[in-house]
Amino acid sequence: MLHATVFPDEGDLRRVTDHAEISDLLAEQGCLMWVDVTDPTEDDLQLIQAEFGLHPLVMEDLRHPGQRPKIERYESHAFLVAYASDGNPNDLTEVDVLLAEGWLVTVRSAQGETVCLDVDDIEKRFERTRSGHTTAGYLLYTILDAVVDTYFDALDSTEDDLEQIESRIFSVDHTHEAALQQELLALRRELLLFRRRVVPLREVLQTILRQEVHPIGEDVQRYYQDVLDHILRVVDTLETQRELLGNAVDAHLAVVNNNMNEIMKKMTSWGAILFGAALISGIYGMNFANMPELHLRYGYYVALGWMLLMTVSLYVWFKKKGWL
Repeated sequence: MLHATVFPDEGDLRRVTDHAEISDLLAEQGCLMWVDVTDPTEDDLQLIQAEFGLHPLVMEDLRHPGQRPKIERYESHAFLVAYASDGNPNDLTEVDVLLAEGWLVTVRSAQGETVCLDVDDIEKRFERTRSGHTTAGYLLYTILDAVVDTYFDALDSTEDDLEQIESRIFSVDHTHEAALQQELLALRRELLLFRRRVVPLREVLQTILRQEVHPIGEDVQRYYQDVLDHILRVVDTLETQRELLGNAVDAHLAVVNNNMNEIMKKMTSWGAILFGAALISGIYGMNFANMPELHLRYGYYVALGWMLLMTVSLYVWFKKKGWL
């Protein structure tokens, strides 16, 4: 699905309903065109390639999503890849951006009912703040700023998950250790994937700030510096959470080992308690003819008494030591 909007230097925005008008509007001076393509069909891709003269390598990337965040520069336009989140670090949507003087094209997946990037909100924000900056560079800043804002929601979600896992690690109930370990590993994979999709965007912004992307003028550089500051905060928070997750994994293993030690202490204690009775019964269970105690009138009761005394004594002793 393809939507086109024109932002003149003066006046309100205009919706383009007839795609045949795109060529005529691109030729107009003093206006910016934004074309947003969601879940593009092959016809949509061929249309934007014909209208904007996109490089074949760009078209190949558009047809095969899943690219690493990057920015590439061609003779007539630039191509940028970023990822937006819907608040879950495991759900990231690729956002491909093409821009040149006077126009910008975004290509993305709609993700069903999931909203990773609110295009209407971006449009309203750009319309409200674009005074003196009706350029593709400023529109790209507005988009990237909205993309980076989605990362903070995802980080808040992972922080909540970490807090819940940490509380469960040190809880009294340890009957679901396997499930907890699976959750730890799943969260580690989520953070790893999230890091792969977020950290390279730092290099993209640094490239823009070096003024190596022609459609982005010097007048909007300070805005990209603000986005870079935000992405650095995201990266720092992400690294902190990865470290906390690693500590949680170590703590979980320590708790498991401590529980195992407690179990071994109890098993050892009960083994020692039963050993006394087993020793006495084993001695008098031997088949020797000359065992004086075998002929005692009350020998059986004496042996039982010794067994009971040793069992109770060992139980009390281990109980005082906290092994039982």
